[in-house]
Amino acid sequence: MPKVKLPRKGSHVDMTAMCDVAFLLLTFFMLATKFKPQEPVVIRTPASTSTMPIPNDYILLSLSKDGKVFFSIDNLNVREELITEISTAKGLNLNAQQIKAFKEGGSIGVPFNKLPSYLSLTPAQRNEYDKTAPGIPTDTTDSYDTNELAYWIKTARYANAKLRIAIKADGDAKYPEIQKVIATLGHQKVFRFNFITDGKGVPPGSALAQELATPKAK
Repeated sequence: MPKVKLPRKGSHVDMTAMCDVAFLLLTFFMLATKFKPQEPVVIRTPASTSTMPIPNDYILLSLSKDGKVFFSIDNLNVREELITEISTAKGLNLNAQQIKAFKEGGSIGVPFNKLPSYLSLTPAQRNEYDKTAPGIPTDTTDSYDTNELAYWIKTARYANAKLRIAIKADGDAKYPEIQKVIATLGHQKVFRFNFITDGKGVPPGSALAQELATPKAK
């Protein structure tokens, strides 16, 4: 007798649900991604084997190789509160557009008296100006008149006392310039801060390599 051949049935998988999930994930990452603001100057940080990450809600103090200091905060709400307080205290009379420019912008590297005109520039004009910006005035005293960096730090910490501080100094920056920033923090009773460095390979067989390779107890 001839064998009975059963009709073949192709399998069908409904991918509609998978497409929906993929687009939901894509939308989530697009909305939740926080883009890194453009840095005002190119800073080549020294290398180290540190594995400690930079914490959230931090003040970033950038120091170029020619000693110019730039100030930034990653928290947008603190940025708005900070610039509003400084505008009032320093009599800058910043308008809503200038405050928005500071809130959504990157690092600041100009004295208070040039801040209104700087924030009136377009983003492209500010990026170009940053290349020759004078930097925030700082010295080794605790006077808020001559050490404007101290005033930025003090006002920011009033807005959020939990802010951590990170210093990103160029590897070619002179030590006296770095010492000015550290001394400013010391006058603010800030003795704990992070230095941002470039990661480099851990030497094989070193104590740090063994520590990183050792499983941590949970």
